[in-house]
Amino acid sequence: MPYFLYKIFPSPIRRLEPIEAHARFKDAAAAARQYRSELAPDADYSIKIIFAETELHAEDLLNEIREPNPEPDE
Repeated sequence: MPYFLYKIFPSPIRRLEPIEAHARFKDAAAAARQYRSELAPDADYSIKIIFAETELHAEDLLNEIREPNPEPDE
């Protein structure tokens, strides 16, 4: 399964823009670091890597609303 890189624009409406895909995590991580290093301080998007079977599956995973991790009992 490939690793997909996306630009994620959070507002006004959450929008995903595919950038590229890589077969190896090492290559995807290097590309993500490069894109993040080029981000302007006032950029209105973030760069994310997602591991998925297809681009559609990647977008489904990125759009999932996830519950925050519960605090551990002390």
